[in-house]
Amino acid sequence: MIENDATERAVNRYSLTGEVFYNIREKILSGEYKPNEELKENTLATNLGVSRTPVREALRQLEFEGLVKIIPNKGAFVLGISLKDIRDIYEMRSLLEGLCARKACEHATKELLDKLDENIDLSEFYCNKGDFEKVVSLDNEFHHLLYEASDSKLLKSHLTDFHHYLERIRKTTLTEKSRAFTSMVEHRAIIDAIKKGDANEAEKLANTHIINAMQNIKDHGLWS
Repeated sequence: MIENDATERAVNRYSLTGEVFYNIREKILSGEYKPNEELKENTLATNLGVSRTPVREALRQLEFEGLVKIIPNKGAFVLGISLKDIRDIYEMRSLLEGLCARKACEHATKELLDKLDENIDLSEFYCNKGDFEKVVSLDNEFHHLLYEASDSKLLKSHLTDFHHYLERIRKTTLTEKSRAFTSMVEHRAIIDAIKKGDANEAEKLANTHIINAMQNIKDHGLWS
């Protein structure tokens, strides 16, 4: 969970409102709070051990995020992530991750490249063991390291949010052995291009990687 520097949002993760915001958002994204479910201020405040003020502020921020709809005189209701949202996020991610890989060609440090190499080696090890929960965790780490390598706090902020929004659906597809191995091979190709300083190739491979991930979601029948 991160503060979104790109939009200079009022919610800070270290503030009380920030803690409430991230707690509710996590439960929406995990599916614990279902679409159309009412989020009652009193209930949330009691469950979280806070007053209604930070809950109210958090709900307003969640409405700004598009995860909640506040209807005057009725209350706040969960919108969640729709299939259209998922498509949109993947399309935006494909472009931004390509840009991220391009920037990494110029800004990635040896330390980060070593960490990315180690990540891929570990991914291969756990793929062969069939431990796909660990593979999902390492996939998350790979992308966050790549965002760090871009040396762009704006890219990192937006992509981290997008990545978090898709975490639930990505767990479903990355636990499939064939996609897990393919994803790992694609990761290695991206890093090889970055090491060579081939910005065009790195951007193209990162873009294609996300498009392939989106196609894999389609292949699971989540949308036509």
